Amino acid sequence: MAEQTLLSPGVLARENDQSFIGARPVTYGAAIIGPATKGPVGIPTAVSTFSQYEAIFGSTVESGSQFYTYLNSISARNYFAQGGESLLMTRVVSGSFDGASSSIPSSITEGRLVTGVDALLSSINLSPVINITGSTGGVVNNVPVAGGLGNSAIASIEIAAQDIDATVSTISSITITTEGIAYEVGDVINFTSESLGATKPNGEDLTITLTDSDIQNTGSFTIKTISEGVNMNNSQVVDGANGTLTNGTKDNIRWEVASVNTASGQFSLLVRRGNDTATSKTVLETYNNLSLDPTAPNYISNVIGDTYYEVAQDGTDYYVKTLGNYPQRSAYIYVENVNKPTPQYFDNNGQAKSEFTSSLPNISVNGGSGSFSGATGDQVTATNSPVKFNENITTGNIQGLIMDNYTQSINLLSNSDDYQFNVITAPGLNSQQHSNTVTRLVSLAQGRTDCLAVIDVAAYNSQINAVTTEATKYDSSYAAAYWPWLQTVDAGTGQTVWAPASTYIPAVYAFTDASSDPWFAPAGLIRGALGSVVRAERKLTSGNRDTLYEANVNPIATFPGSGVVVFGQKTLQKRASALDRVNVRRLLIALKGYISQVSDNLVFEQNTNATRNNFLANVNPYLESVQQRQGLYAFKVVMDATNNTPDVIDRNELVGQIYLQPTKTAEFVILDFNVLPTGATFPE
Repeated sequence: MAEQTLLSPGVLARENDQSFIGARPVTYGAAIIGPATKGPVGIPTAVSTFSQYEAIFGSTVESGSQFYTYLNSISARNYFAQGGESLLMTRVVSGSFDGASSSIPSSITEGRLVTGVDALLSSINLSPVINITGSTGGVVNNVPVAGGLGNSAIASIEIAAQDIDATVSTISSITITTEGIAYEVGDVINFTSESLGATKPNGEDLTITLTDSDIQNTGSFTIKTISEGVNMNNSQVVDGANGTLTNGTKDNIRWEVASVNTASGQFSLLVRRGNDTATSKTVLETYNNLSLDPTAPNYISNVIGDTYYEVAQDGTDYYVKTLGNYPQRSAYIYVENVNKPTPQYFDNNGQAKSEFTSSLPNISVNGGSGSFSGATGDQVTATNSPVKFNENITTGNIQGLIMDNYTQSINLLSNSDDYQFNVITAPGLNSQQHSNTVTRLVSLAQGRTDCLAVIDVAAYNSQINAVTTEATKYDSSYAAAYWPWLQTVDAGTGQTVWAPASTYIPAVYAFTDASSDPWFAPAGLIRGALGSVVRAERKLTSGNRDTLYEANVNPIATFPGSGVVVFGQKTLQKRASALDRVNVRRLLIALKGYISQVSDNLVFEQNTNATRNNFLANVNPYLESVQQRQGLYAFKVVMDATNNTPDVIDRNELVGQIYLQPTKTAEFVILDFNVLPTGATFPE
């Protein structure tokens, strides 16, 4: 064991490791608010790739027999293509939306319920000899039924009191409970008039061909789609069509129970794409060895998750309410209910209990596969029809939305504790047509102080005077505006489309972060090139660019040989200071973000020199690295007895002061060409 002290003369060599590497700053990406083809409604959802974005929120949408891509999707594609690492997407809709659900049938012995035959039964004229207890209700048990049962047996026929008209002796509804193999769609059931209590010629025979609406079943379990909207609904398997769904699309899903083992009480569940076929399956998720036993580690709710989210309101505040007991693990579904749990599936001899084996899914029904139904909400027809996309956006039709639809999401994203991002946009909104909502977006960024709102100030085909007039409405270093609109080839439809500048700017910021650092200007030929853009709505002259820049609008210029380029980096702050530049504001956002993370560890710690020195040991090296990477000219951090006096300490406060000299960019390059006579000497 190494010696720690000297008891006799000698040399003690000790180590003090001061080379600890501080935690890497947590970096946050962009946030986008707007409509999407599918996905959870109003719930901010983080994605890390465009393929993940597309899987959750879709791509193209059909409106008026034409296919379009929401501006959010174009923005997300560009963002990830330019190096973006994380994106927080919040889907906005108009109207009420809900997901689709599906009950997975079980091998139940009590059978299915056959209902909904009101129209057929109302024509039957019953004689008074029907066995009815009382004048307004009764139950007829074990009434003989002729034919059509297959392997099912009638356990009872129940006639509810409210379904009997004593005056005319007619039945308006009937419920049949079967045992054995349950009824399926297409089965034919024949009733004789005598079996219904009528005597000919007063009675008529009845034949019922069962449809979806005639069959109810309490299945093994019910699953529901995380995505909301009617496009998640699809129909049951089409006979002879290779197992396809009538309304199966690439944007909805279906399920399949691949195997069931009654000996172990386990089964497998597949989540498949809605438009696949039986011979060419597209499996999105696979869950093997699932159980309906709540005490088992492979309990279906534990493996898939039964958690879902709702946006709730408390006064003027919105928050996300978490419901359910098990974390959401699937990207597509959650377990809505386990209808037939199998607690302690095995008896003391290790054998499956007979009362539980029938609770497992029944793969003999529809080949073990099924669809979803019951979803509500249609973005395309909810408020505005036809939907106005791209350059056709109007004051009251923002890709099918209205301004008020954005209020909830903007309010929700004001919570900086739950949602972190460094830039936020709402492509489709512009100050000229949607002033109140754009103002809310700027206020969100200014209130959070940890992000920049990139806004559009004018509609398509606007004049420069209108652009500069709109820009004067804002005065904030937490917002930036760019103009004009831009045209690109939409990868989703293959068409050329127009989009406002805010659709592309997060990608420019992402490229700047990936290739340099946030404190470098996201502009110019090196970092401001818009390679995916075909052309700008207008080729700006030098005079146009001057006019826009004086109004704090960042021009997007077109240069021969260089293409379309962001050629400005001002914030919308009117007063001249270091913070009227985007690179400085983004520098401060990055520095405050990291230092705030460090400071979180100081809360409730002792206000002593040790605590202060720990803070300095983390912050100083980080700021030195920023200085080395051309973010700062100089800095100084003070957290000692000079600003933590006894009265400060007695107020339970810990004070730190950080002085920064941010680097400036060279936006105005002045070159003097001096012509000298022959024989003149050049100045030193």
